[in-house]
This record gives sequence, C-alpha cells and structure tokens, in this order.
Amino acid sequence: MSDSSSTITFTHHEAKRVVLGLLVAIFLGGLEQTIVAVALPLMSADLSGVEYLAWVISGYLIAMTVATPIYGKLGDIYGRRLMLFSAIVIFLLSSVLCAMATTMPVMILARVIQGVGGAGLLAVSQTIVGDIISPRDRGRYQGYISTAFAIASVTGPVVGGLLTEYISWRWIFWINVPLCVLAYLTARRALDKLPIPKLRRSIDYLGALLLTVGLAILLIAISRVGHGTAITESLNLLLYSVSVAVLASFIWQEKRAPDPVIPLMLLRNRAVAASSLMLFIAFIQMICMTILIPLRLQMLTHAGADEAAVQLLPLSLSIPVGAWIAGSLMAKLGHYRRLQLAGTVILPIAMAATAYTPADSTLLIILCTSLGGFAIGLLLPTSAVAAQNAVEHRHLGVATGLISFSRSLGAAIGIAVLTAVLFALLQQYTPAGLSLSVSATDVIGEMVEGALQTATPEERQAMVEAGVLAFRHVFLLSAAIALIGIVACLSAPDRRLSEKKPEVESHHY
Repeated sequence: MSDSSSTITFTHHEAKRVVLGLLVAIFLGGLEQTIVAVALPLMSADLSGVEYLAWVISGYLIAMTVATPIYGKLGDIYGRRLMLFSAIVIFLLSSVLCAMATTMPVMILARVIQGVGGAGLLAVSQTIVGDIISPRDRGRYQGYISTAFAIASVTGPVVGGLLTEYISWRWIFWINVPLCVLAYLTARRALDKLPIPKLRRSIDYLGALLLTVGLAILLIAISRVGHGTAITESLNLLLYSVSVAVLASFIWQEKRAPDPVIPLMLLRNRAVAASSLMLFIAFIQMICMTILIPLRLQMLTHAGADEAAVQLLPLSLSIPVGAWIAGSLMAKLGHYRRLQLAGTVILPIAMAATAYTPADSTLLIILCTSLGGFAIGLLLPTSAVAAQNAVEHRHLGVATGLISFSRSLGAAIGIAVLTAVLFALLQQYTPAGLSLSVSATDVIGEMVEGALQTATPEERQAMVEAGVLAFRHVFLLSAAIALIGIVACLSAPDRRLSEKKPEVESHHY
C-alpha cells in the first residue's frame, strides 16, 4: 500500500448529506425482514403453500446472513459505492419477482435473492459511515442509522398488516419499487465524492463459498426444526454434520488465505467479539418480540392482523429513542461501555416481564415492549461503534460486516429456535385426551383462523391454556438467553473514542 496515496475528507455538511442518502437504503433492508410476518397466513393460502409458510421469512434471513460478511469484504476491494448500487438493483428486481409470484416456491426463491440485496443495503451503508465520520462522532450518526433500521424492522409488521388488510399482500413488495428508485438517486448523489478503488487485492473465492455453504446448511437445519421437524431427525443430523465439516474447512482456508473473507484475528479482538455477541443476542430478542407477540395476540384473543401489528408500535418507537440517546451520549462522553451495560441489563428484565403479561393486557404489553425496545436501541449504535473503533481502517468493512452478520444470524437463529420451542411446547401442553389428534400447526391454525371445524369449545379452551403456557416459557427462554449479553459486555474493554476525522484513501476506494 503506497504512502503517497491521496486522501479525501468529508466536511460536516457533506457527511450529513451522505448519511441522509443512506437512510432510505437502510430502511429498505430493515423493512423486508419483518414486513411479511403478519401477511403470511393469507399469502400462503393464496399461493397454496401453507406448509412452506415460515420459509418466506427464513429464506430472506438465511440469505442475508451468509451474504453480509461477503459484502463487507467486496466493499473493501471494489468500493462501497459500487456494492451499494448493486445491492439496490438486486433488491429492486427481486421485489418485483416477489410481487408477481404465483407459487410458494417462486416466492421463497425471490425472497432468497431479496435477502442477498438486503445484506448489501445494511452492511455497506454502515461501513460508509465508518469511512467518513470520526469514531467519537460516529455514535451519533450510527444512532441515525440504527433508528432507521429499527423503525423499518419493527414497523414492518404494521405496514404489512395494513396493506394486507386493506389493499393486497402483494403491495408489501410493490412498495419497494419507488423506495429503491429513491434510494438509488439519493445515494448516487451523496456518494459522488467516494473515489473508485485503484488498488486490487485478491478475493478469497473458496473461503466465500465455504462460508456461504456452511452457514446456509446450518441455518436450513435450524429452520427445519423451527418448522416442526425433530431436532434428531436423520436429515437434520446429516445437515448438522455437513455444516460442521464445511465450516471447519472454512476456518482452515481463512488461516492460509493471503486476504481472507473474515480475518480470524478480528474474532480474537475482544471489542469486536463482544459487540457481535451482544447484537446477536439483541436480535434474538427483537425477532422474539416482533414475531411472537403479534402471534400470541392472534392465537389467544382472536385479534386481526391489523390489531396484532399495531401492538408493536411502542417497540418501533422505543428502539430509535434508545439508539438516539446512546448515539448522543457517546458523542458527548466519548465512551460506550456503560450504555451497553444498561442495555444488556434491561433487556432480560423486559423479556421476563413479557412472559408473565397476559396477551390482552395492552398497557402492560406497551410497557414491556417499550422497555425491551429501549434496551435494544442502546445496543445498536454502541456495539457498531465499539467494533469499528477497535480495528484498523483497512478492516473496517469486514468488521462492520461481522456486526451486521451477527444481527442477521441472531434473527435467523432466533426465529428458528424459538418457533421450534413453541411448536414443541404446544404439542406437549395440549391435553392428550382431546377427541382430535392435533399437531402444533393444527393448534396454531385453529386458534388463529378456526381451522379445525370439529373442535368443541372445551377443546379450544384447552388449546388456549396450552398456548398461554407455551408462550410464557418461550419468553422466559428468551430472557435467559439475554442474560448472556451482560457477561459479554463485562468482558469487553471500554476504549475511548477517537475524535480524529478519518481520511478516505483514494487508492483504497
């Protein structure tokens, strides 16, 4: 790397324009993670594929998870601008394919492609902020980014529910077309100053392939459990074994590659490792609240899709509040550790309280989701900034990709594991003496849509009681997982954030 390379700095006004241009891209990527959640029953019925219902979400999350670190690496090599624009185009075309899907397999394939585009929107946008903003001020700007992402993720079910209820579920994809055009136009203008890379480095194609295949197989196995198959089912055991072998090969490849996809030394960095773990856990909690709270309301109170979606509004408001407060305090104090600790302590308390809150207690649900959302908001910008602050600039894209990867992995594993536990508990707690022989999916179908026409009132009441216990224990499990975040936070260093404004090297970008 030449020492004579020119550098480019961004003024405060230019930096604000860049971040504003990225917010639409961030919003798009976050929105599609959850916008289909409330529309799934009607969508799967229209496309005659109820048995594939959960794959519409899982397919998107799996693709996003495996593509995120690769986007970070490609951004380091080819430049952020090119990778962001390619992600927008992929996202646009796949959204059109989703809107026009006539079968569930086509829908799932389109969602997988859409997940690839969504990974680029989120990972590359956050890395650009690290390129142009000093670490100390980065907290404020990451707060804006986190706010846009959080609002998109949690209002997704609300928007999806309203569009499905009053227009058509297809509009949850058509709405992306003007948003993608807006994202492209605003980002193109804002990123004109980012130079094109002149330095070419080798690409670890084998490492990228092994990572993609290994994680995809692992997440497919976990998702199969979440869709009701036994954890010890022979195909699942085979998938676990293959995944472990492929990921072991990936680690071997990364140790020998001259320019690896994920430099393993980053995983030995305590700040990066702890921040990744905290966000992994936080997104398990967020997917738990986003997906399971509306489902619990629909199952136990017979509320409609729009009513269930509206119950998440406090969550969508409290996450950006927490992110904004955390970003502002980081910029003022120059530290992040205490903010992270506050978030990791509050989160398990909120989840445990949710477990014992009745589904129809609106005020208590608002309090619990607001508290949990605020805690997640505290962790979003602090963890991203802590990781970026702990690495050299040449690894900024990979470190940011790891952070985004951890969030996507938490969401993908969270929905698979928690729904698997929910299915198992529903099956366990439903009385064996019912005249009907029902599975967990039968119970959900009956409680949401009255699918079992011959069920008696006593049988329906037994299913409701089973549902109450099952959801309580799932939320308690989620709270127990959240406790790990406290340990991760306490194990991480609290480095002071630098006030030096980064200089973008023109030979590197």
